[in-house]
Amino acid sequence: MNQSFSVIFPPDSPYRQLAHKLDSLPNRFPPADDESDLQLLAKLFTPREADLTANLSEDYETLQQISQRLDWNIGEVNTILKDMSQKGLISVGKTAQGRLGFKLLPFVVGIYENQLSRMDAELAQLFENYYTRAFGKALEKTPQFHRVIPVGKSLNKTLEIRPYESVYDLIDQAQAWAVGDCICRVQKSLIGEPCGHPLDVCLILSDQTHAFDGVAGIRVLNREEAIQTLQRAAEAGLVHTVSNNQKDIWYICNCCTCSCGILRGMVDLGIANVVAYAAYISQVNQDLCINCGECLPYCQFGALVLTDTIQIIENRCAGCGICTTKCPQGALSLIQRKDGIIPPLTSEDWRKARHHSTKHDLS
Repeated sequence: MNQSFSVIFPPDSPYRQLAHKLDSLPNRFPPADDESDLQLLAKLFTPREADLTANLSEDYETLQQISQRLDWNIGEVNTILKDMSQKGLISVGKTAQGRLGFKLLPFVVGIYENQLSRMDAELAQLFENYYTRAFGKALEKTPQFHRVIPVGKSLNKTLEIRPYESVYDLIDQAQAWAVGDCICRVQKSLIGEPCGHPLDVCLILSDQTHAFDGVAGIRVLNREEAIQTLQRAAEAGLVHTVSNNQKDIWYICNCCTCSCGILRGMVDLGIANVVAYAAYISQVNQDLCINCGECLPYCQFGALVLTDTIQIIENRCAGCGICTTKCPQGALSLIQRKDGIIPPLTSEDWRKARHHSTKHDLS
């Protein structure tokens, strides 16, 4: 289904300005030749909200700084910023001086993931239209948005396991845990393409205790419940993915190629390197493999081939480890990848690397 939404956007439309601003970020928001990008923004932002957001900085600024810089009435700016904060359209945090600040938020990962409470059939179709038309250009860039991290049961003690490669270490480093529904599966369901995988498996982490108390739309967990959520996701064949950096990881997605906005890029858009691989790769013990094929349905990446025994297509194996947990004979295991890429240290390092790649792409 490719429903069209007839909205006319003049050359000076604030939605054009906002789309250009979002596309200038390292995360990108590639333009669509059918203006489905503008239609999507028009669903999310009022014209005045779009105008203000297009003029926000990439660094936190106070209400006073924003209103003075733009020469807007401070009362109006305050009202718009408050409304957009509640809608998840901008980032709210602390300025360098420790004061309440506001800044531009990328479309992905950022604005879109915050729209679960607003997701309806129209928004779902608008996103689908844009996704299939233009968003692949953002997924093609490196370093990738997401990085695969192995399921806990797939890592044995003989492996060199860095903290950022251990899902249990990520859970242990947090002081607060919560879970919400997967916006990707909700979106696909609303356009009539539900995939059947569990919804409530999107984990959110914080280094602040009680960070999620009273937050609408999510369920607060303890450490044990967070681990159980990951185990439930792995049992369903879902792939753990996190932001493509080593430090300050604040979410763990559990993804599939049928609904996930990132992994779908491989199947629907034909982008081979849509996600950064883990530092591991599957191997087969040919003496143990009985050719049962039970692992095959669980490989999201098409890396398993059944001949006389299971074979691994190495350049497709992302190192998620799901297949190792599904083999009844224990014939599959993870080993260290020889050519593993070390992810950027921090999210800021990731942005710098993406910014360099994006500037080259836009030049």
